Amino acid sequence: MNSRTPDSNELELYIPQQNDGWFYVQMMSDPETMAYNAPWFPPNGCIPNAKDEWNELCSTWNLPDSGRFYAYLKRRSDGRFVGDVNYHYNPAADRYDMGIVIYAPERGNGYGRQGLQLLLDKAFRADGISRLHNCFETARAAAYKIHRAVGFREIGAENGLVQLEITREEFLA
Repeated sequence: MNSRTPDSNELELYIPQQNDGWFYVQMMSDPETMAYNAPWFPPNGCIPNAKDEWNELCSTWNLPDSGRFYAYLKRRSDGRFVGDVNYHYNPAADRYDMGIVIYAPERGNGYGRQGLQLLLDKAFRADGISRLHNCFETARAAAYKIHRAVGFREIGAENGLVQLEITREEFLA
């Protein structure tokens, strides 16, 4: 684990092309990266058909008026991908749900917080959405800490899951 403080401009959002899918497959197939996902994809959280999922993602996300955004987090210094971020409209809850994954070998570098900042900026400044929501296990202390650090507030916790949210107004204040 590297505990250095990252440059606030060290990462950028990168809209992946079809041929960039190798990184998505690599992350989704890595047991250390996907361990958080094990309750839904036993035994290790890895996505069973990551290549098929990538093809689906490419054909349905980042389309005009899709209500879906997906990007890699790309390190400016060397062009390497370090994770991904996304949000999508959830009509049942009338909100945007979001996600962030940092590739396990890149964890501990401050990329989670920086990636969240980039995602919030894209969602609220560029796309003008009203609020972002995330939900994950209460045991994920690092995830909780970085969400709170960028302005998310806890709106509930039940059955071992914490619900976090931030509005456009809160972010822009």
